[in-house]
Amino acid sequence: MYALKKVGFLTAFIIPALVIVGFYLGGWWLALPTLFSFIIIPVFDAWLGTDPTNISADRVKQLEADYYYRFVLYVWTWFQLAFMFWAFYVVALGGLHNLTEWILFVLGVALVTGGIGITVAHELGHKKSFTERLYSKILLMTVCYMHFYIEHNQGHHVLVATPEDPATARKNESFYAFWFRSVFGGYRHAWKLENERLRKKGLAAFSIHNRMIHFAVLPLLFCGAAFLFFSWMQQRWTWEVPVFFFSQSVLAFTLLELVNYVEHYGIVRREIAPGKYERVNPLHSWNTSHVISNFFLFQLQRHSDHHVYAIKRYQVLNHYDESPQLPYGYPTMILIALIPPLWFSMINKRLEEWEGKIATAA
Repeated sequence: MYALKKVGFLTAFIIPALVIVGFYLGGWWLALPTLFSFIIIPVFDAWLGTDPTNISADRVKQLEADYYYRFVLYVWTWFQLAFMFWAFYVVALGGLHNLTEWILFVLGVALVTGGIGITVAHELGHKKSFTERLYSKILLMTVCYMHFYIEHNQGHHVLVATPEDPATARKNESFYAFWFRSVFGGYRHAWKLENERLRKKGLAAFSIHNRMIHFAVLPLLFCGAAFLFFSWMQQRWTWEVPVFFFSQSVLAFTLLELVNYVEHYGIVRREIAPGKYERVNPLHSWNTSHVISNFFLFQLQRHSDHHVYAIKRYQVLNHYDESPQLPYGYPTMILIALIPPLWFSMINKRLEEWEGKIATAA
């Protein structure tokens, strides 16, 4: 079983492979990664169902120390950089011939950089080693969302399931309203957190020590370097490079915000004193243990355990029966979230059941 799961976590590389194959086949074949992500994966999720089993206590330390699981994430980081260079090459050399091909290609790339890349960045960003944190920032740089490194770790994990958290969707809040609040509210809060950090150290907010300034500049430098390189190669201004880069970035972090939406929709911790909330427990995140989508997302869907033990590695995250459970894996849930009436009719009933549990336990 453990050996099978090891292989399972390599399935994430299928999606970029489909982007590449789809491009070289041309035309509507560019839709391959999108169809695979939102039709094939959900079908296999429905067929194979959920896996609620957890790693036995005596195996946890052994699996956490197994370098293989970190190695997969390290390989992904370097692979994504190479993949982005290839994507820049494709658009700069005029490989896309019409608007339909552009849309399908950008969406396919965003499924790689946002659907999986940000998931890997999220996992690495929670760890203590310099290498893992550096790789997290590199991945976030490729989607113009580097402030997530600060806001998620120091903001979201502290404020989750409270009205103060931009990344916790309110009950009856549509994804579209949530998107604006989470994207812009999270960015503002990251600046606030960084300014507070610098103030405590006696450093100026607008200085070389401010990570938010670095995080704003680095994606521009990354895109600018690609733009200048391919402009030199083509002997013309390759406007396609920045258009592609910022388009896939917006789609990539929109996928992240869709995941944020389904992970925490409507969940609220009890306020035990003014401005003070009960400790985070497994009831405070939506959970799903669908087998196939969890392989592709490095068990991000076991989100309840992640919020209780943020530093815990993906391969040993636990399933909790008592957590509020989503009916489907993330690929299906984010499609449903795009249709607010359908989302509310499906999830509000489950949310009210959770609210009843909380009221009973109080």
